[in-house]
This record gives sequence, C-alpha cells and structure tokens, in this order.
Amino acid sequence: METRDDAVPGGMRIDWDVPIRMDDGVVLRADVFRPAADGRHPVIMTHGPYAKGLAFQEGYPGMWTPLAAKYPDATAGSSNRYQNWETVDPEKWVPEGYVCVRVDSRGAGRSPGLLDLLSPRETQDYYTCVEWAGTQPWSNGKVGLLGISYYAMNQWQVAALRPPHLAAICPWEGAADLYREFARHGGILNTFTSVWFPVQVASVQHGVGERGARNPSTGEPVAGPGTLSDAELAAHRVDTPAELLSRPLDDDWYRDRSPELEKIDVPLLSAVNWAHHLHTRGGFEGYARAGSAEKWLEVHGNEHFAEFYTDYGVALQKRFFGHFLKGEDTGWHRRPPVRLNVRHVDGTFERRAEQEWPLARTRWTELDLHLDSRSLSEKALTREERAEFAATGEGLTLTTEPFAEETEITGPAAARLHVASTTTDADLFLTLRVLDPEGRDVTFVSGLDPAGVIGMGWLRASHRATDPGRSLPYRPWHPHDRVEPLTPGTAVPLDIEIWPTSVVVPAGHRLALTVTGRDFELPGSGPWPQVHGVPMKGHGIFLHNDPEDRPAEVFGGTTTLLSGPDHPSHLLLPYVPRVPRPPV
Repeated sequence: METRDDAVPGGMRIDWDVPIRMDDGVVLRADVFRPAADGRHPVIMTHGPYAKGLAFQEGYPGMWTPLAAKYPDATAGSSNRYQNWETVDPEKWVPEGYVCVRVDSRGAGRSPGLLDLLSPRETQDYYTCVEWAGTQPWSNGKVGLLGISYYAMNQWQVAALRPPHLAAICPWEGAADLYREFARHGGILNTFTSVWFPVQVASVQHGVGERGARNPSTGEPVAGPGTLSDAELAAHRVDTPAELLSRPLDDDWYRDRSPELEKIDVPLLSAVNWAHHLHTRGGFEGYARAGSAEKWLEVHGNEHFAEFYTDYGVALQKRFFGHFLKGEDTGWHRRPPVRLNVRHVDGTFERRAEQEWPLARTRWTELDLHLDSRSLSEKALTREERAEFAATGEGLTLTTEPFAEETEITGPAAARLHVASTTTDADLFLTLRVLDPEGRDVTFVSGLDPAGVIGMGWLRASHRATDPGRSLPYRPWHPHDRVEPLTPGTAVPLDIEIWPTSVVVPAGHRLALTVTGRDFELPGSGPWPQVHGVPMKGHGIFLHNDPEDRPAEVFGGTTTLLSGPDHPSHLLLPYVPRVPRPPV
C-alpha cells in the first residue's frame, strides 16, 4: 500500500508493510517513509516489538500528554500523524532528505514468527534488515540507527555484528548488559519486565489482530492481520519474565543477549539519562567499552522520553547523522567527546563540554561510615562500630555535615560495606539523597518518576565475588556466576556499584546514604504517581519485590553493618572541583 502526504514540505511517500525476507524464510514487515522525489538517501532505522503502526497518542497517552504539555517544541512543526513510541517522527526527518524505516521485529506487530526478545535470532534479523535497507534503490547505502530504550538496546547488539551498510548508531538511553542492567540489579530480580511485558509487548504481539489497536493511517490492525487465540499467542512467544526469574546467575542465555561492545566499530553517539534504572549504566558502559574510533557521550536529565523529541535532542541527532550519513559539515568533528548536562537542585542544568569520562579532575573521596552518629565523614574511624536494621524495614540513613560551599558530585560511585546477616543471604539497596537545610529530600525528575533520588546501587550478598581483571575502583565488577551463602552472624566485605550520577549540592545542604534491605521509598504518605499500576516512590517502577526471588525466610532477617579499623566501610564519591568552565 502506498500513499503520498502533500502536507509535508516536498511531499512524503509512505510504503506500508514492505516485506523483508529473513534467511529462514520468515517475512518481516516494514513501513518506509521517504522523500517523494526520486533519489538515493540515507536511512534512519528502528527494529523492535512495539508495533510500528501504533500511534504514540493512543498507545501511550500517559507519556504523550505530559510530553506535549511540558515540551511543546517536541510536537511543534509536525502534524504528529505518524508519531510512534520511542522512534523518530518522519515529518521531521524526511523533508531533510532521510528515509525513515520502522520494522516490526519477529513475532511483533505485522511480522509473524516466534517472539523472543533480544535473542540472537532477533539480532540476526536486524542485521538482515540493515543490509536490506542499505541496498534499496532509494538508499545511498548508509544506514543509521536511532531510537530509545529497546530501540537503543538492540543497536548495541546489532552493531557488534558489524553489518557492512551500518554507518552510525545513536543508542538513546539503552541498556547494554541484559543481566546487570535490565534483569537483575546486583543479582536481585528487577520486576519491571513482569509489568512491562504484558502491557507493551504482548498487547501488540503478532496475532492480537482484531482485538487490538488499529493504525490510524491505514485502518489495519497494528498486530495483525490474523487474529489468534490466547493459547496460540502464548505458543508463539517466549515468556521473558519467567526466563528472568528462572535464571538467577549470569549464564549463556544472558550473554547471548548482551553484545560484545568491544566489537562495535561504527561511529556512535551514546545519549544517557542520569536517572533511569534500566538504561543509565549501559549508556556509560557502551561509550567506554565500544571499540569505535569515533565515539561521543551526551548525558541529560528530565523524563526518559523527553529530550529525544525536543528541539535540543533532534538538533543533536541531526548534527551527528548529517555528518556521518550525508557527509555534511555540521561541525560535528569539532565537538568535544563528552557533553554533560549537570543537575542543579532547582531543576536546571549546567551544560558543559568535557574531554573524557569519568572526569580527569575528579577528586575521588572516601567517606567513612560513622555508625554510632549516623554520619559520613572523611575523618577515619578509630574504633569499631556496628548497627543493625530489619531487612524489610526503613534501614539506616547516614548524612554528611552541611556542605560549607557549593559542591559538585559527578561520576560513578561505589561503596565498601562490611555486612552480617541473621540468615544465609541479604540484599543491600544503597540510595544517595540530597537533603535541604531542614532535612527534607530534594527530588529530581528521573527517567519515569517525577520525584526521584540522585543515585542507586544494589547487591545480593551471596553474589559478592568480584572479577579483579574487570573491576575499577569506582565500578566493581561482579561475575554473578556463583552463589556464596553467608554464615549467619559472620561479616563479609561487599563492594557495591552505584550507577553514575550528577548533582551540584548548594552550601547548607547535605548528602545522605540510605542502606536498606528492600526498595527505598521517599518519606510521606503520597499520593504517589503511577505507571502501569505501580506507585512510584522515588524509584520509578523498577522494583525488586518478587517473593520467589526474595523469600522472606532468607531476605527478611536482620542485617548488621560494621565499620572501623578492622571492618573499613566507606562510600566513594566523585567530587568535581567547581572551576568555571565555558559552556558547550
């Protein structure tokens, strides 16, 4: 089916449900948005399970409404007829000479087959789609990948396979390690997938057909054309939430679904959100470990779905792809490798150019845990202290003295804690908070939560083993390949990664570290905003509360922290000198 949209400057041709044959004979379907005039153009592609024909406004009204209201530039300059969740708006790209290709991945939307998320089969399909797009008569042979979340995660995957026509990638807020970032934080099951999968994936599985939404442009079912029974649908998909629950260790199944980042060699721009409990770590790890000779890092704040669509984000994307896909002089190669939007407590950002990550001028600072006074201090403890808390209770909060001057904390963090439990295991949840002079939490818009904290770290004590060859002082690496139960009452050292963060703390404010045995919750009685029925209390919807993964008899005991000369426990923070720097 082909239509022409004359409302777009220069006209736009749309080819719906274009077939792309895979090596095993399965035919995937793509929508191709291209300039009406003949010629060869660079390609911007996405490939994934969210249904290419599902209107953003219909499928995700809870995100679309605040996006349109809070960021009017995100929806300006377009009829928004072809808006689709976490993909580019063709009306903002096609008039500038790009072809936009959206592919429904195998088993999703209009593409038949077994739905197996982020699997090697799905990644190989993506490779085939890239090569198909690079050899079409409307293509100039250069394919770029651009999308958010799932459409960023699978960029890391397919880029590691090095399809010849792949010219550049821009993974925007996308995890790069299925085990450590998406499935199990510090070895603890993240229940996000059990909430997300039925709402955002199974709801548009190929075969939902007449029971699902329709493409507002074509009138066709977004997940058809056929309509299957519930039993048939279940037989045509892998139960990803069940797989994650059944696999507590980082086995071959996870590794097959996590890219070898060092094999990526195309130019890349990794765009990262400071506060997304699925994706933040992956954006930094992808940037640091990718083998690309040409790579850049951009870090921002605000909602997960915001900056991708704003003028700020779109201009950044077009400068990057204009250079690498069109050969234009966009000034990209004069751009410093790192651009940070440093957070301030008033909700504003300080935009800065940097040369590396972590920042070379970082003053790495250890704050000892003074348990008796519930404080954090650069002053070393001279005697042993200990403190207990119920693993399912409020935990312990330790604070710095009020800062005497404005203090910036930007970079990855970590903690060394000595811990004992009354049971054979314990889960540790570390939360970094900013407190105002009255002791109230200063909150920040995070990936999904409008009132988030500034940093999170997790570790299951039985997964405490580290790999010295891959660990860094500020980023311990846990192989998660074995379980080492605790001996009740016996303390062990735990090295806990805290994902990268950034905040400028004003004078008079304090930093707090809260240590709990469960998900942290901001104080107060709400009401709390919700996404997919999950109340958000400072952690978004990324919870760790599955009773099979965390049986009460194991993870409901009493946890003891120890600190002192024999049990050194500290928080490692990346203090950055507040030297005035020119803006980007």
